[in-house]
Amino acid sequence: MSKPIVAIVGRPNVGKSTLFNKLIGERRSIVEDTPGVTRDRIYAEAEWNDRRFILVDTGGIEPKSDEVILKQMRTQAEIAIATADVIIFMCDVRAGLLADDRDIAVMLKKSGKPIVVVVNKVDKVGDLPYEFYEFYELGFDREPIALSSLHGTGSGDLLDAVIEECRFDDSDSDDENVINVAVIGKPNAGKSSIINRMCGEERVIVSDIAGTTRDAVDTKIENDHGIYNFIDTAGIRRHSKVEDRIEKFSVLRANMAIERADVCLLMIDAQDGVTEQDEKIAGLAHEAGKACIIVINKWDAIEKENNTVKEYNKKIRTALAYMPYAPIVYVSALTGQRVANIYEMINEVYAESRRRITTGVLNDLLNDATTRVQPPSDKGKRLKVYYMTQTSVAPPTFVIFCNSEELFHFSYRRYIENCLRDTFGFNGTPIKIVIRQRGDDSTKV
Repeated sequence: MSKPIVAIVGRPNVGKSTLFNKLIGERRSIVEDTPGVTRDRIYAEAEWNDRRFILVDTGGIEPKSDEVILKQMRTQAEIAIATADVIIFMCDVRAGLLADDRDIAVMLKKSGKPIVVVVNKVDKVGDLPYEFYEFYELGFDREPIALSSLHGTGSGDLLDAVIEECRFDDSDSDDENVINVAVIGKPNAGKSSIINRMCGEERVIVSDIAGTTRDAVDTKIENDHGIYNFIDTAGIRRHSKVEDRIEKFSVLRANMAIERADVCLLMIDAQDGVTEQDEKIAGLAHEAGKACIIVINKWDAIEKENNTVKEYNKKIRTALAYMPYAPIVYVSALTGQRVANIYEMINEVYAESRRRITTGVLNDLLNDATTRVQPPSDKGKRLKVYYMTQTSVAPPTFVIFCNSEELFHFSYRRYIENCLRDTFGFNGTPIKIVIRQRGDDSTKV
């Protein structure tokens, strides 16, 4: 159920982002021949031989640098190392074995994690260059793997080694009835408290497994509503030597949990309201296309008047304007007020995120929508909308074919999305609309 986390680390400019893009099959990391381009961790799912794992690209580590940005990059990489199950340690055959490589190797050995050493930029086919054998001096259990991240040669050997080191939970992998629920939000919003309350009320905890190499704690609950795996992102090992920056840790844990989740519970402290950090974490769930419920905790601590809920709703919708689809529930983890309602809401938004609409019904809606509100025109040329079909779920994704991408303005895209929601619901889930120009294979989201 839980995908292992694999972090790529190494000095700046050894080719980490190029390898990351190669392994995930798309250009997501910025690749530039300048040290320090990748300053934050970047996450994506990768697959090899039917095994899936989360791949993390990191900023380069310069162990002894005091420059502010390089120090921050080192901290980011250290956080990734602390949360990873397996680490790919990347070196550069052209530069040879440097003192910084040795320092990083010492740091990685102290982590106790499985390490796969990969020597990049071995671009010529044939005998390995003499410099490659220098990297045996690093003294890891596994032999170094020669790689060309530019051409992809050696990536199969690398992935075989990574999969061999990963631990996969096969016992739960086939349980399609489990809904993975990430409880996300800033520190002290009540993430652990809400899970403890939900467990305490139901008293049917199947297992309570602390993550051995990641900070999240998974709690599996089975009750009359269904089977749920709650991913609590509150726990953090204080003995870690990683610099304790609360916001960076909370965003990292939210990212990891969101990757694994079907539904996200965004916990907001009623006394604080929606903070800038809440907006950032909510944005992660939205961009990832996850179904989401906004849970306002500590509602018992708020003094109520006639319009309290109405005014609070207005503030939330203003702050989180990009996710108007997410339902809001006001709870108290302390007293248990309305906590039981969350299960039904999870089931609803989970089902909505997986709703499929037949092509015929979609095109009836499209014809009606374009009749009621004419497509926009510009300089005598009018947008013609030909056809719509649903291509995937979680999030529901629709492709619309037209005569001109350029004419399909954002406002008309929003109008079509509103028509879809008015007709079919899609409560709690983002909708993805892809515009495709007829006769053009390019896709614009």
